[in-house]
Amino acid sequence: MVRRTPPFSPFEFLIAWRYLRARRSEGGVSVMTWISLVGIMLGVAALIITLAVRAGFRAEFVDTILGSNAHVTVYSAPMEVVEGSGVYSNLMRDYDARATRLRAVEGVTRAAPLVRGQVMTTFGERSNVAEVYGIAAPDLATIPRVANPATSLGDLAQFETGIAMGSGLARELGVGLGDKVKLISPNGAKTAFGTSPRVSVYTVVYIFTAGRWDIDRTRIYMPFAEAQSYFNREGGADEIEVDVIDPEKVDDWTPALMAAGGAGTMLWSWRDASGSFLRALDIEDNVMFVILSVLVLIAAMNITSGLIMLVKNKGRDIGILRTMGLTEGSVLRVFFLCGAFTGVIGTALGVALGCLFAVYIDQVMSFVNWLNGGGVWDPSIRGIYALPAKLQMNDVLKAVGLSLGLAFVVTIFPARRAARLNPVEALRYE
Repeated sequence: MVRRTPPFSPFEFLIAWRYLRARRSEGGVSVMTWISLVGIMLGVAALIITLAVRAGFRAEFVDTILGSNAHVTVYSAPMEVVEGSGVYSNLMRDYDARATRLRAVEGVTRAAPLVRGQVMTTFGERSNVAEVYGIAAPDLATIPRVANPATSLGDLAQFETGIAMGSGLARELGVGLGDKVKLISPNGAKTAFGTSPRVSVYTVVYIFTAGRWDIDRTRIYMPFAEAQSYFNREGGADEIEVDVIDPEKVDDWTPALMAAGGAGTMLWSWRDASGSFLRALDIEDNVMFVILSVLVLIAAMNITSGLIMLVKNKGRDIGILRTMGLTEGSVLRVFFLCGAFTGVIGTALGVALGCLFAVYIDQVMSFVNWLNGGGVWDPSIRGIYALPAKLQMNDVLKAVGLSLGLAFVVTIFPARRAARLNPVEALRYE
C-alpha cells in the first residue's frame, strides 16, 4: 500500500527554501525574488505608515476640538423682547436655570454660560482681531486644553483680575505676562448720537497653547461678569457650553438636552461644526487605502513573474521529483511555499519598517524639515502643529492580511503550472 505524506510536510519546506535561495547559475531567480521581497516590504510599510498617520491626525484633530470647545452649544432662538415691540433678541436671561437643568441630564459633565464677541486687539503699534469668550473662572478651569495645556505662562488663579490669551495671538502682538492690551469693540455704549466704540484695557495674566492654530491665534478668555458689561449683555448670556461623557455619540443626547433647555432651545454640536471635514478625511482614507493596496498588488505580481521563471528553470528537477513519487499536490505546495516565503518575509520586514517609521515620526519630520529648510508642515493650513502617528493593531492586521492574501493568491497560478508539468516531457531531452 502506498503511504501518502501529509500536506506541507517538512521536506516540502526544505525543497522550497532550497529553490528560493538558489543562485542564478543553479537555475534560481534570486534577483527577481529580492525585487519581489523589497516591493512587498515597501508596499506594506507605506500602507501601515499611511494608516498610522491617518489615525493620529484624526485623533489629534478631534482632541484639539474637544479639548478647547464645547461638545454641544446650546442657543436660544430669537424671541421678542417686549410683546408687540418688533424687537427680537436671542440673549438668554435665564441662563443660570438652564445651565442647572442641563447639568442634571445624565451623561452631561459640564454646562457653562458664555458671552461671546469679536474685538480688535492692540498692543503698542500692533493690532489683530480676536474672539472673546466671557466665562466664569471655575468653568474655565474645566476646559482641558486651556486649564492644562502642553505649555502655558502665568497663573489661571489670577483670571478674575485680567484676561487669558492664546499663545499665537500673544506672539502676533508681542504681548507677555503682565502687559496691558487694548480691546476695541464696535458695539459700545449707546448715546443720543448713536453707538460709540468701546475701548477698554486689560492685563494679560495667562497665556495658553491649546494645540490648535486657529484657537491659539484668535481666542481670548474674559471673566464672565466683565464680558457682560463690556458687550452690553447685562443679565444675560449668549450660549451655554455643554460637555458629555462620550462626545463621539453626542447626537444621542439631543432629545434630553432639548427638553432640559426648554422652549426655543437650539443645539449646535462639534460634529455639526467639523462633520464635513471628518467625512472628507474618511473618504481620503478609503481612497489612499485602495491606491496603496494596488501598489502592494503590483509588488505581489512580481512573485508570479519570479515563480514562472523558477518553474521554467527547474523543469528537470520537477520531472525527477515526480518520477521519485511526488504527487501533483506536493509539487504545487513546494512552489506555493516559494512564493509564500517571499510574501511572509516581505510582509514581516514591511511591518517592522512601517512601525519604526510611525514610532519615530517626529524625528523623521525633523529630518525632512532640515532637508527642506523648514516649513514642511504648515499649521495654518492643517490646524495642528505637528504630524502625528497612532499605531493601531487593527490597521497593522489589515495591512498584513492584505499583503499575505495577495501574495498567496498570485502564487497559486505558477504553482499549479509546475504541478501539471508532464515529467516525461520535462526529462525528454535530459
